[in-house]
Amino acid sequence: MTAVAAPSSAIGDPAWAAATDESVATLRDLIRIESVNPPPLGAPDGELLVARMIASLLTDAGLEPEIVEPVPGRGSIHVRLRGDGTGGDALLLLSHLDVVPAPPERWSHHPFAADVHDGYVYGRGAVDMKAMIAMELAVVRLLAAEARAAGRDPARDTIPGLRRDVLFTCTADEEAGGLAGAKWVAENRPEWIRAAGALNECGGVSATIAGRRLYPIQVAEKGFAAYRIVIRGTWGHGSMPREDNAAVLAAAVIKRLSVPGPTRIVPVMARFIEQAAAALPDEVGAILGALSGDDTGRAEAALSVACDPMYARALRALLRDTLSPDVVHAGIKYNVIPGDAVVEVDCRVLPGTTEPEMRAQVIERLGPDLTPVCEVELMVFGAPVEAPAEGPLFDLLISTIRDHDPDGIPLPVMAPFATDAKHTATVGTPTYGFSPLRLDPDERFLERFHGVDERVSIDALCWGLPVLYDVVRRFCG
Repeated sequence: MTAVAAPSSAIGDPAWAAATDESVATLRDLIRIESVNPPPLGAPDGELLVARMIASLLTDAGLEPEIVEPVPGRGSIHVRLRGDGTGGDALLLLSHLDVVPAPPERWSHHPFAADVHDGYVYGRGAVDMKAMIAMELAVVRLLAAEARAAGRDPARDTIPGLRRDVLFTCTADEEAGGLAGAKWVAENRPEWIRAAGALNECGGVSATIAGRRLYPIQVAEKGFAAYRIVIRGTWGHGSMPREDNAAVLAAAVIKRLSVPGPTRIVPVMARFIEQAAAALPDEVGAILGALSGDDTGRAEAALSVACDPMYARALRALLRDTLSPDVVHAGIKYNVIPGDAVVEVDCRVLPGTTEPEMRAQVIERLGPDLTPVCEVELMVFGAPVEAPAEGPLFDLLISTIRDHDPDGIPLPVMAPFATDAKHTATVGTPTYGFSPLRLDPDERFLERFHGVDERVSIDALCWGLPVLYDVVRRFCG
């Protein structure tokens, strides 16, 4: 049987080079807009400014985007490209506009300068997730240009060859739970995100392990439960130490919460482990395979030797509910024993773990001695979500990766963090982490998320753009 040429092959190399250059320029412009969440004092409208920049690019392409601003400065943007309606429900290209703060002191390049150095674009949002916005925008603009070349109005007429609509939606506030972004959209503009499937951040990115190039595609993500633990001690003079010093009690709370809990292998991770073990060399595969066996302690110990610490840390997080004490407040002066302290803990929950069950784990960790002096308050909860690791869209993601990298090994995985998929799930849209990038084997990609010197390589964007285009063209054509 003769292989069907990829849609991207109909676009010549010079045009792809121009599209890549345009994507890099777009990415740099996006990074330079400090859409930090929470918005800093004096700059509350970063997300709205990004939305307006994207709207300008879409308008220049002949489209008619819409911006909403449910909270002042927190803008989200949407545009629809029309198919002829014969192919089924739409495909959603989803992304978020906000980024986490980036204190510049330890960066080698200013986090909002968007410097290009040694083939990488540096800046907060380069990975999470303005590179995906730039690629999605490039695909949308290519489709609009193809409509104009055929004498059609891309804002109102069908795009040549499309049988499904393509939705492009960028939301605010993802980094703080999406309440002013995707959640608001789901409740007030559900047509912006209701689709046969969605492509989102955090998947389709190569990871070189034991010489093999894996492409984990996110089909599930853990939920989150953030708790504020208020600790009551006794105020006193620092010259007379006491056991009920709230800072000392907070230290005990942190120590107990930071111990890794028992493992639980959920079905999507069992499938990932099985497929990854089969694809990797025998020694490494055997270690991975043992993770789903009875002696997980021995297997985890072996992970630290056989697996890069970055990947081992991610795997451990995907095999259990996790608790991470991340914020501590105590004390007013060096010679005053604090009577109050606060510890904020980030819990990430596996599919099947409810919020009451997670709270019970926290209280059990505190134990009968600390629980009486602690008040556990839920700050925010987001349930785990999961999409089918099968079907037309998922199968297409797999086959398209293989077309562009015959040696690549795509496989389903769960993400340890949460995305706006928790809100698309409420309108019935199965959402996949698929922002395709082929990375240098030595790139520390997972450490770039919310980290210092966040960056993305231009070569990775050059590879990923036609991959994304082919998925859109094939699923919607």
